[in-house]
Amino acid sequence: MSHESLLVQTGNAVTTITLNRPETLNALTPSMLEALADALDAAAGDPVVNAVVITGAGRGFSAGVDLKALGGRPIVNGKVGDVLDVPARRAIDTMATMSKPVIAKVNGHCFTGALELVLGCDLVYASNKAKFGDTHAKWGVRPTWGMSQRMPRQAGSRIAAELALTARTFTADEGVQWRLFNASVAPDALDAHVAEVLDAILANSHDVIAAYKDLWRRSADVPLHEGLAIEATSEFDITDTDERLQGFV
Repeated sequence: MSHESLLVQTGNAVTTITLNRPETLNALTPSMLEALADALDAAAGDPVVNAVVITGAGRGFSAGVDLKALGGRPIVNGKVGDVLDVPARRAIDTMATMSKPVIAKVNGHCFTGALELVLGCDLVYASNKAKFGDTHAKWGVRPTWGMSQRMPRQAGSRIAAELALTARTFTADEGVQWRLFNASVAPDALDAHVAEVLDAILANSHDVIAAYKDLWRRSADVPLHEGLAIEATSEFDITDTDERLQGFV
């Protein structure tokens, strides 16, 4: 699969999707988001793929939406419009519903719409030089890809409110402290760190990982007792148990 603003590579059971407009810090355009959603759909349906990594080319992950790409379309009531909203939501929905883990490898600056994409991933590993921010309020643009919902759930309402209301930049280390991200590592160690995580994931049962993702998704917004009932009554095709137990001592 190819697109001028997106690189997609599959190997060793992993699809790596690279946002590829380094001259604009990988700012997001409608066609780029369409290509991202298509790439995620393809990875979700590919039986040889067991994990997905999303990263950026050059020195940034993504600066967020490229408002110039709207081509003069007006932003009405702070909404960037369906031309961006529809593919962005499709991409994030696919991350949540696919049976495979999606990892954000954040190599550099990550702002607003790009941060919304990152919050939709299962795991987030960031360069300790990366900078982040929710700048919707700074530019008079309202969130439409999930920022108002995922950020409070992941970081807590006080942190989410501070970041949204001040539009301040924050660091990868702060993101780890607030449990938004899994780890903050040196830039030259990021690739190796993510590769190590992938090795651990790929060594485990892909059927059980798919079951976890399904259980998390279906119980995310229900009380504990309902979530426990979902877990207890759900059935999954776990096909590798006997093979794995052969090595159990």
